Amino acid sequence: MNKLILAAMGAATFICAAQTRPAPAPKPKLVVMIVVDQFRADYLWRFRADYTGGLKRLAEKGAVFTNAHYEHFPTVTAVGHSTVLSGALPAASGIVGNEWYDRKTGKQITSVSDDTVTTLGVAGRQGASPRNLLVSTVGDELKMSGKGVSKVVGLSIKDRSAILPAGRMADGAYWLDKNSGNFVSSTFYFPELPAWAKTFNEKKAIDQWKGTMDYGKLSDSQYGNDIVELFAEAAIEGENLGRNGGTDLLSVSFSVNDTIGHAKGPDSPEVKEISIRTDKVLARFFDFLDKRLGMQNVLVVLTADHGVAPLPEVMQARRMPGGRMTERVVLDSIQKALSDKYGEAEWILGKSGPSPYLNHKLILDSKLELEEVQQLAAQAVRQLPHIARVFTREELRRGQALNDFVGRRVQNGFFYQRASDLFIVPEPYWLFEAKGTSHGTPWNYDSHVPVIFLGPWFKAGKYNERAAVNDIAPTLSTLLEIEVPSGANGRVLNEALVK
Repeated sequence: MNKLILAAMGAATFICAAQTRPAPAPKPKLVVMIVVDQFRADYLWRFRADYTGGLKRLAEKGAVFTNAHYEHFPTVTAVGHSTVLSGALPAASGIVGNEWYDRKTGKQITSVSDDTVTTLGVAGRQGASPRNLLVSTVGDELKMSGKGVSKVVGLSIKDRSAILPAGRMADGAYWLDKNSGNFVSSTFYFPELPAWAKTFNEKKAIDQWKGTMDYGKLSDSQYGNDIVELFAEAAIEGENLGRNGGTDLLSVSFSVNDTIGHAKGPDSPEVKEISIRTDKVLARFFDFLDKRLGMQNVLVVLTADHGVAPLPEVMQARRMPGGRMTERVVLDSIQKALSDKYGEAEWILGKSGPSPYLNHKLILDSKLELEEVQQLAAQAVRQLPHIARVFTREELRRGQALNDFVGRRVQNGFFYQRASDLFIVPEPYWLFEAKGTSHGTPWNYDSHVPVIFLGPWFKAGKYNERAAVNDIAPTLSTLLEIEVPSGANGRVLNEALVK
């Protein structure tokens, strides 16, 4: 009898607990994907004491993945931005660099080059679109899901940073024309700029920060992120984001951190200053979102598109490795080796960073074996000082990269139809730049970035397990109950989801 009473009491307690348990939060009205260009993971805690706004809120109230990395090479802007909402590696997405040589057209192109479209908002600019992106994004899957009306918008200073995260079905992508100071777009999305974007441009709202600077210098200055935030507010109001019935998605990329970081390096006071300013810009943005939609209805995700190397001169003062070489030295060494062996000719047609695109027609017409020529070019580069690895296109086609994290990241960056003939990895802390600093390598200082989710759908706290930026897309897709993007390579970060 006592056992029956105890069982009944236990059942009643369980039912009561179930009845008082808070209901799961409804689906977000708006997902905001924030990419801070070149915001290395350690900036989140190095400058933590100086953060009082948006970054402080993210660090304290968000699900913070402290050990998140990109798992591809090269770690550059276009590839990073193509990854955040597709979850795809370059091997699937086809975005293999900021630029590459297109063997079909015989032209050097950018990741978003598109001669079939026209720029809107200013005359005479090269067209841009996401046509080079071969996979879907979270935004694309949202729009294909049939789960109510969903709008998807991307924006940034840079065209590639606005276009690639938003995907191919986006309602619009906008970037800044540095000559006119207008936010522009492309006929890929619509025949003319929406009225709200035209109004924003006509009001010249960004002139409040201009002073005596031209628009190019303004967009590269400390005010560049303020400009993007102001336009983000206009986009939310103009497209009524968060109030369209389904879940809307806004991708916002802040580019100025990258501009300042390249010039000054991660250890500079200028990088600390722009990080603190970014914290304040995000605070203002979150306040706007809270007043318009309520932050309980907004899911924020923050990451970066890549990290950055310290200045070689700083590393040398620390008695650490590091130094400089130039792309030209690499390319000239290849040209000389091939000319010495096979005769003077134009052996290199294009490049992606220091990696060459060899003249395949010349090789064929000269009755040479492509792989033999690639190996000779690779050997010429290996003889240069401070080169860690050189892989040929044919070696990667056969999957012959060494199975360590460097080899795996290089292999993950390999898309055969767009690949250069050599993939060149310098030793850690060595740069292909004559001044400032850069990124692009598979080394951890270039791959390690923050990944943070903020909203009632995620459990706040630090998660130190290994994660990848590729995990963002499948995690969002699972939460939103939509199909995972077609090329997504990551896992669902289930440990942080509210069940």
